[in-house]
Amino acid sequence: MSTKIVNAEVFVTSPSRNFVTLRLTTDDGVVGIGDATLNGRELAVASYLRDHVAQLMVGRDSRNIEDTWQFLYRAAYWRRGPVTMAAIAAVDMALWDIKGKYAGMPVYDLLGGASRRGCRAYGHASGMDLESLFDSIRYEMEEGYKSIRVQTSVPGIEKLYGVAAQAQSSGERYDFEPANRGSWPVEEDWDTRAYLRHVPTVFEAVRNEFGPDLPLLHDGHHRMTPREAAQLGKSLEPYDLYWLEDCTPAENQEALRYVRSQTTTPLAIGEVFNSIYDIKDLISEQLIDYVRCASTHFGGITQLKKVMNYAEMYQVKSGFHGPTDVSPIGFAAQLHVGMTIHNFGLQEYMPHSEKTKEVFTESLAFENGYLNPGETPGLGVEFNAEAAEKYPYEQAYLPYNRLADGTVHNW
Repeated sequence: MSTKIVNAEVFVTSPSRNFVTLRLTTDDGVVGIGDATLNGRELAVASYLRDHVAQLMVGRDSRNIEDTWQFLYRAAYWRRGPVTMAAIAAVDMALWDIKGKYAGMPVYDLLGGASRRGCRAYGHASGMDLESLFDSIRYEMEEGYKSIRVQTSVPGIEKLYGVAAQAQSSGERYDFEPANRGSWPVEEDWDTRAYLRHVPTVFEAVRNEFGPDLPLLHDGHHRMTPREAAQLGKSLEPYDLYWLEDCTPAENQEALRYVRSQTTTPLAIGEVFNSIYDIKDLISEQLIDYVRCASTHFGGITQLKKVMNYAEMYQVKSGFHGPTDVSPIGFAAQLHVGMTIHNFGLQEYMPHSEKTKEVFTESLAFENGYLNPGETPGLGVEFNAEAAEKYPYEQAYLPYNRLADGTVHNW
């Protein structure tokens, strides 16, 4: 058996949205794939991989995952950042995929084996008004979800993150893929006071309609100051949220001390983080309840497993970021981590489009609210390069926000 890498290829494809895929091949023909997608900046990561990383992989022993991770992280000198960490993540996933195929085992078995029968997932409901929101919640429940994220339009805000009914140039659901195709990002609007007034009334109506048992989640998308975040968390306490996500930009980790002191609403943060150093204090001081980091943007399986082992000491659980801005490869990678860690919490899940499934074949199963990666050796995802060529890259940008006076605000 020879485990030396002889080829490293980078693919950018756009079935419904843009994805960056790394494919590594050993000299006896075993193939591993990794996800390096960075929404709106895909070509930056593709260049990082093609121009700086791919040639460093050729000749390396695919078995040495930890050594390769440390080499790519430390040898670049200027460390971290979303581009670097997405590139490292792709290599890391591909190496775990190869190792699983050599072993004839799914990756979660290599990480210590299954700790549960499946990973509980939550779906995404939204509406322009209460009637459409209730219909959306019922639809998600009929699809099998036992936990639901609730996003809603707000009077006075014309375009708002997370509401599926908004028009999208690609024809895809806005909440599944808000990046619009074209050479300039779409401008959206924001009014914090209107939002803070309206959202608690929506959750009151949802609880009255669906009762106390349905786990409900909400995403603030980094748009509030610490004081505003504390106000929202406190106002939502009567409705028993499973978590409030990204209530304030968490780069300012001091801010979470204030928010935490003012509300008992559980907090989930981390999807824009790309290193354990971004989140370690939030974990060790127990300022959050759920880690939202994604394998694709966080250095892959190796670092995601490490951060969750660290979080376990502080009774902080996983809530990995899982929309369609990670490819099926990246999603599978974190699903394998979720299967094996003891402190699993909840997994975000947005099914990919049929075009995407033509390029990426998944072995995962979703049934009765739970995800399972299956028993296929490796990650359980196959990449079809010929199908990928049918969908060339199309420039796309995530939206951005302006306040009523024209000031750019957090999207």
